[in-house]
Amino acid sequence: METFDYVIVGAGSAGAVLANRLSEDVDTTVLLLEAGPPADADEISIPAAFATLIKTRWDWNYRTSEQKQLHNRRGDWPRMKALGGCSSMNAMIYIRGNRADYDTWRDDYGATGWGYDDVLPYFRKAEGNTRLGGKFHGQDGPLHVEDRRYTHPLTEAWVESAVASGFKPTDDFNGPEQEGVGLYQVTCRNGRRWSTARAYLDPAADRPNLTIRTGAFAERVIVEGGRAKGVAYVTPDGPQKAYADGEVLLCGGAVNSPQLLMLSGIGPATHLRETGIDVLTDLANVGQNLHDHPVTPLMFHTRDTTDLADHNTLGNFARAKARGTGPLVSNVGEGGGFWRTRDDLVAPDLQAHIAPTGFWDNGLHEVTTRKVTLAPTLVNVASRGQIRLRSANPRWHPEIDPAYFDDQADLDAMVAGAQRLLETARTGPLARLIAGPALPAMSDPDESQLIEHIRGNSQTLFHPVGTCAMGDDERSVVDPELKVRGIEGLRVVDASVMPMVPRGNTNAPTIMIGEKAADLIRGRATSKEQ
Repeated sequence: METFDYVIVGAGSAGAVLANRLSEDVDTTVLLLEAGPPADADEISIPAAFATLIKTRWDWNYRTSEQKQLHNRRGDWPRMKALGGCSSMNAMIYIRGNRADYDTWRDDYGATGWGYDDVLPYFRKAEGNTRLGGKFHGQDGPLHVEDRRYTHPLTEAWVESAVASGFKPTDDFNGPEQEGVGLYQVTCRNGRRWSTARAYLDPAADRPNLTIRTGAFAERVIVEGGRAKGVAYVTPDGPQKAYADGEVLLCGGAVNSPQLLMLSGIGPATHLRETGIDVLTDLANVGQNLHDHPVTPLMFHTRDTTDLADHNTLGNFARAKARGTGPLVSNVGEGGGFWRTRDDLVAPDLQAHIAPTGFWDNGLHEVTTRKVTLAPTLVNVASRGQIRLRSANPRWHPEIDPAYFDDQADLDAMVAGAQRLLETARTGPLARLIAGPALPAMSDPDESQLIEHIRGNSQTLFHPVGTCAMGDDERSVVDPELKVRGIEGLRVVDASVMPMVPRGNTNAPTIMIGEKAADLIRGRATSKEQ
């Protein structure tokens, strides 16, 4: 019987952090289980190639249920299946969110110890920023953050145009104030992707007290006498079990963690019985509170400039691989910004992602004409959906319903965001580079036309959260120490514990959760006292 102090399920943005930090103690044994393989494809390390991983063997290939507010379309939900999880597939944008996000976790959801001043030390601990320092940034952490080595002229033109249209410029979205427009920093090192597999697992891989097992598909948590005792999983060699003397730590993300809890008999009792699963703990909100950042592409034909796709050549691929330079070290979403659509909001509700190419439907379409994409992204999300099992068979994908735009406030904000970004396309240097509209196809769409465009073309920005939300009341699945209610020795450590999605890309916040959780598990100081 294999026994460890800790068994971690999922080697993604949080699981890799936990594996590293917990195994720093040479007297602590850690098993890290990952369903996917090592992240060793060239396309993983080359930033501009991330979309080529979608709908391949690297992807869990999830799809949503029909979304009634999106013309009953089903959307693809890419999730990376490899060491590093989605940090091995994402667009590498380093954004932490807004102070208001974490203070809301604390004040409105009862997530004591998770206010902004509590979590800032963990952002700084993780971060190794090559340019920014001071009270808001770390420069010695394992997660390398750098200015991108390549910026397309279209992105620079958009930033100038956005400023000309009334936005203020910024060179730090993670400092004292989030609002403004500029160029994004990325989680890269010398022009190559720097995932949590590279940042946290590679330095720890040779530790004798850390076992990393790929191709290990977790099927259920083993619970005996109300306590998590281990994990049942499957490898190419057949069924396996691993036991934990300390704790079982679920790090599968907003889809896999609630699915595994429910497969283990921990979740809504009625739903579990309907699925044929014996109920161990009736935890009604497992799988509830699902939400995500929806994004809508606004695309324009361009003139007198290139498209990033023009540079997709074997020579540039080799250059990016060998030296970390050239156009393919672009992360595609090179620039953007944050703003409020209403003056009464306490923080931004919209984010922009600017790509010097045509990027829509997860970037799966070949670009045949030169374009630029301005993408408003809703980051203060009111709609809530859910994840439910389709079967007691762990291999079946769960039902995923993010309920996009079910709350009218979300649609109103997205319309306002699209209108504001359209203004930037009519101003300054970008206007001179635009030849005409591409998607939507009209030059000056009215509100009804924008609504139709949003319903027909919105998709995920790959930021699902909330399905094992933390807090101190009946809405929560885990408490502020991330312990699953009703089961001893079991925690969830990933984006699913976020009660509300942060305003911005979620990779850095998930890494922060892993850093803070490691200290909670080890009983170390966990706040601004550090």
